[in-house]
Amino acid sequence: MPGTSRHDKEMALNAKRQLSECSDPVERLRLQCLARGSSGIKGLGRTFKIMDDDNNRSLDLKEFMKGLNDYGILMEKQEALSVFDRFDRDSSGTIDFDEFLIALRPPMSQARKEVVMQAFRKLDKTGDGVITVEDLRGVYNVKSHPKYQNGEWTEEQIFRKFLDNFDSPYDKDGQVTKEEFENYYCGVSASIDSDAYFVLMMRNSWKL
Repeated sequence: MPGTSRHDKEMALNAKRQLSECSDPVERLRLQCLARGSSGIKGLGRTFKIMDDDNNRSLDLKEFMKGLNDYGILMEKQEALSVFDRFDRDSSGTIDFDEFLIALRPPMSQARKEVVMQAFRKLDKTGDGVITVEDLRGVYNVKSHPKYQNGEWTEEQIFRKFLDNFDSPYDKDGQVTKEEFENYYCGVSASIDSDAYFVLMMRNSWKL
């Protein structure tokens, strides 16, 4: 599975270790998300999405604080304020949460970004910018899946389970957007030091 549980465990442990030495509020927030594994940042994004009642994709300070709290992020009020202020660039009292989540992702080198996008394009057969069960049918072979072989799961169930790896734990809609796919691999990438190894892993996982 691309982004193995071993990488997740390593990354979570590293993040927890770094957290004790880190004083930058934005970096601390990033590390708290990464301590939850590859989908940590994506999960925070979903929490914010649920809070965004008017769907304007922005959050005021109260929504921001409640989102952090609901997601179980431990932060002093002053620390959360300084994170908010850093992203409220125009001092409007709101932050754009898409921008915020992109900035929160661990940075990926150009080589890594390119191979992640290659994988996304391969999976997104219809080219509509979203990966669905239909897209997976010709790309992901379930025949060797043990639960398919023993009749426990149908092809459909295996596809859904596969998409769940990239989808958020709190809002599984069976669709994976480019952002969700990138967020997931930014998380995986954070646990892999070598560009060459990351690119090789992606190429092997997706037969690129």
